Amino acid sequence: MLNRIWTIAVKELKQIKRDLLTLVVIFLFPVLMLVLFGYALNFDVKNVQLGVFDQDRSELSREFINSLSKTEYFKIVKYYQNQEQVDKALDSKEVQVVVAFPQNLSDDFYSNKKVKIQYLVDGVNGNTAAVISNYVGAATFDLSNKYVNEVLEKKGISLYQPVTINQNFWFNPELKTTQFLILGLMGSILVTLAVVLTAVAIVREKELGTIEQINVSPLTTLELLLGKIIPYIFLSLIVSVIILICSYFLFNITIKGSILLLFITTLFYLFACLSLGILVSSISDSQQVAFQLGTVISQLPSNLLSGFIFPIESMPFAVQILTNITPTKFYLVALRAIIVRGVGIEAFWQELIYMSVFAAICLALATLKIKKQRK
Repeated sequence: MLNRIWTIAVKELKQIKRDLLTLVVIFLFPVLMLVLFGYALNFDVKNVQLGVFDQDRSELSREFINSLSKTEYFKIVKYYQNQEQVDKALDSKEVQVVVAFPQNLSDDFYSNKKVKIQYLVDGVNGNTAAVISNYVGAATFDLSNKYVNEVLEKKGISLYQPVTINQNFWFNPELKTTQFLILGLMGSILVTLAVVLTAVAIVREKELGTIEQINVSPLTTLELLLGKIIPYIFLSLIVSVIILICSYFLFNITIKGSILLLFITTLFYLFACLSLGILVSSISDSQQVAFQLGTVISQLPSNLLSGFIFPIESMPFAVQILTNITPTKFYLVALRAIIVRGVGIEAFWQELIYMSVFAAICLALATLKIKKQRK
C-alpha cells in the first residue's frame, strides 16, 4: 500500500515539475497576494484629512488646532472662511472632517460658560467615520481636562477623580490591524492554493486518458487520493514557510508560540483544504470547471465566513452556524492563538478535531464518488 501511494505521489510531483505555469502559481501567487492585500487591507486610520473653520481666531482655538496637528492621526488640509466653503469641501471629499469654532469661543470660556466645538465628519464610510469620531472625541476630552486642571490649580483646588481608567492591551498593544489581518490573509491564501491545485488533480487524469489505466490497476481509491494529496501537502508547507518569512520582514509578524505546534496545526489545515480540493476534483468533468468551482468554494467562505475580516460574533445566529462550512474559521483561531497570543494546544484543541472531521468527511465523499466512476 505504501509503495503504491508513494508511486502516485512521485508521479504527481513529476507532473507538477513539468508544468512551469503551475510552479509559478504555487510559489509566486502567495507572495504577490500577501504583498498586495497586506498593504491594501489596513483598517488603521491615520493622516485624517482635517479642515478648520475658525471663526474665533483666538489663542485658545489655535492651541486646540496645534494639539490635533501634532499627532499622527490628523493632517490639516485647509482653513475655511465661511460655511459654504465647508459644505463644498465635504461634498467634494476634500477633507474627511471639519472642526468648527464659534465666534464667542474664548469669551464663553473665560466667562466660565459652556463652550461647544463642532465636528463635521464624512460618514460615507461608517467604520472610518466612527474611528475619526473617537479620535476627535479623545482629543477634545484631553484638552478639556487640561483646562479644568489649570483653572482649579489657580483657585487652589485639586481635582479628585474617584475612578480612573487604566487600559492595558494584551498581545497587540499598538492595536495594529496588520497583526489580525495578515494571519487571516495567510489562511485565505493557503486554502485557495490548496483547493485549486488539487481540484484539477483527478480531472487531469480524466482529460489525459490515464484514468483508464488507473482504474484497471490494483490501486485502491483511497491510495489514489492519498497519493494525490501528499505532494501538495509538502508544497503547501513550503509556501506557508515562505508566507511566514515574508510576513516577518514586511509586516513584523513574529511567532510568539511554539513553532512545532504551528507546523502541526498547519498540517491539519492543509490536509482539510486538500481533501476539499479532491472532493471538488471528483465531481468535476473538466479542469476549467474544477478550477472555477475550487476558487469559489475556497475564496468566498474563507473571506466572508471565517472571521478573516468580519467578526463572527457580530453575524446573525443562522450565519454563525453557516461559518462552520469552512476550515479556515478554525485555522485562524489556532493561528492567532499560536502566533499572536503564544498559547498552547489547550486553547484550540477543538479546532484541530474539527479540521480532522472536515477532512475525513471530504475524503469519504470523494472516495464514494470516485468508486462509482471506476465501476
